Amino acid sequence: MRRAAILLPPLLWLLLLVAAPVAILAGIALSEAAPGVPPFIPPISPEGGWQGTFANLLTLVQDDTYAAAFLRSLVVAFVTAVLCLVLAYPMALGIAAAREGWRVPLLALVLLPVWTGFLPRLGAWIGLLRDGGWVNGVLLALGFTEGPVPLLYTDAALYLGMVHAYLPFAVLPLAATLLRRDLSVEEAAADLGASPWVVFRTVTLPLSLPGAAAAFLLVFIPAAGEFVIPELLGPPEALLVGRALWAEFFQNRDWPLAAALAVALLALLILPIRLFQRMEEDGGSRRGASPPSRGSGRSPEGPKP
Repeated sequence: MRRAAILLPPLLWLLLLVAAPVAILAGIALSEAAPGVPPFIPPISPEGGWQGTFANLLTLVQDDTYAAAFLRSLVVAFVTAVLCLVLAYPMALGIAAAREGWRVPLLALVLLPVWTGFLPRLGAWIGLLRDGGWVNGVLLALGFTEGPVPLLYTDAALYLGMVHAYLPFAVLPLAATLLRRDLSVEEAAADLGASPWVVFRTVTLPLSLPGAAAAFLLVFIPAAGEFVIPELLGPPEALLVGRALWAEFFQNRDWPLAAALAVALLALLILPIRLFQRMEEDGGSRRGASPPSRGSGRSPEGPKP
């Protein structure tokens, strides 16, 4: 009885805020678009009869436009996650190697862009990358180009905005993993003559793989459905799932098709979400079984003679 009383509040919370919205979204996806408010016919009539349709889900399979949007969204999310990992590793290593009093300020600097607001950061990128912006002004002043270079509304601008927005989500789990690693293993490898690069490649990188996988998924999952950054910085012809969903919902007012897009995206992301949960469970069990030591690298018997 006590266990049920403890589990009941979080179960109700998940039911109301996770399961119920997904069920409503699935119901709208099975509905038929129609004029009115709301602009669809519910799949179950007030009399209890079934009047739903799978036409919206079939449209996603039959229309190559949506398949291309899903593929491009996954590619953009994958490239963004890889770039974030490449940039996050030196930052996380620097935070882990810093003195204990400096770690919190360094982590605060990593999180500072998140605290400044999303749209102002995108507005700053627009000001930097537009034809009359600072970047083109510097290039013209240095003589690297004779005219403005088209930087805004390109794939490069899209990835710049994506990486800038999601980089903290990669740094934090990596820094947490590197702070918990056993430094004695790296010191032993260095004592045996391994160079810093060899130590990183053969010791540090394998030890940090769980944190790297978590960082990758924390960036990949939200980036796959991103809408604002591709809309404000990306090329106009780049149709991603977020932009297609927004267009169907607000412009075409086809709520059932927009809901079908959202359900399909959720289905695609279930696997990485489950992988992330599994890694969290495995990481928690390993930490509970044998917490790593952060000693000085010397054996319990004392220093070597």
